Amino acid sequence: MLGRARHIIVGIIDFFHRPFVNLIPTQTFRYLACGGSNTVLNIFLESIAFNHILHGHPVPVYHSIAISPELGAWALSFPITFTAGFIMSRHIVFPESNLHGHKQLFRYALTTITFLLMTVALIEFGKDFLPMINQTVRYTFICIITAVLSYISQRVYTFKTIEEKVVTD
Repeated sequence: MLGRARHIIVGIIDFFHRPFVNLIPTQTFRYLACGGSNTVLNIFLESIAFNHILHGHPVPVYHSIAISPELGAWALSFPITFTAGFIMSRHIVFPESNLHGHKQLFRYALTTITFLLMTVALIEFGKDFLPMINQTVRYTFICIITAVLSYISQRVYTFKTIEEKVVTD
């Protein structure tokens, strides 16, 4: 089933890539399509969580400790988009990677933790220093920044292709 879904998704992405084939490499276009759709999903889920689940209120954690509604909304959307992002990156964007799946997942989690910390810092920065900008707009800009850096790290680290050494006598 995954193979069939991959074939359909790649076909759709590649269809829309045709007009840009001389401008954007296939892998980059696929990353933009997958990453963009996952980012839109993330923004949508984060907005629903912030406005309709948390109603913009802090999330109590323990006694008087609470996290901001911005971080609470992000925490609710994260598990879904982490999973979707890994699956799309592994099977659609970087299928040529010959690293073992467990190594890819570990590296994906490691880079995600890095970007998670960056996202938290940027959310807090935006909340404290850019309160005049709508929260969803701030979060959209944060997603753009982290998406560019994420593509670079996935391409050169998480899903890189290891050249196999040929031993000759």
